[in-house]
Amino acid sequence: MPHSASTPGRIGPNAILQMLPVLEAEGGKKLTNAMLEAAGIDALPPDTGLIPEAGAAALHQAIRTHLPERAKSIATEAGMRTADYVIAHRIPPLIVWLLPRLPHRIAARLLTNSIQHHAWTFTGSGRFNVISHAPIRLQIADNPVVRGEVADAPLCHWHAAVFTRLYQRLVRADYAAHELECCANHHPACRFEITPTA
Repeated sequence: MPHSASTPGRIGPNAILQMLPVLEAEGGKKLTNAMLEAAGIDALPPDTGLIPEAGAAALHQAIRTHLPERAKSIATEAGMRTADYVIAHRIPPLIVWLLPRLPHRIAARLLTNSIQHHAWTFTGSGRFNVISHAPIRLQIADNPVVRGEVADAPLCHWHAAVFTRLYQRLVRADYAAHELECCANHHPACRFEITPTA
């Protein structure tokens, strides 16, 4: 569901929901509730449909602000959980079975095309684009999850973990996503490269 300039961005609820068990493991309900309060989230979203991106972005940013030393590991774990949820509940079982059995370059191209087709579920009002297939390079321009933030290093650990887990489980176990450029580092887009590590 693409967004127009006049329509508030919407994003998949797992951008919030998969953060919660990770926060609870880190610091129990007290920490979880504190981060939700800092993000201005009064009620948890349902796990179906799309939600306003503002709440998801606020939670990610609150974690980076209040838990700077743990933010990367929290976002990474939540991103992996998000990908696992997508594989379990949003991708047909036949596709989950088939992709890892194809030659990895073919599987990677098919998965990349599918990600592009469904990108609005994790980019919100940002603009997703496949830059290249070999190597796989993806970008999210005006990424709402880091919009307005300034940092010395890339911040999109959640997105990188989602991509890493999807390619590791559906293409080949040695694939990994690395963020090359980030909107928070004064770049126009968050750019990711997904390649085998071996």
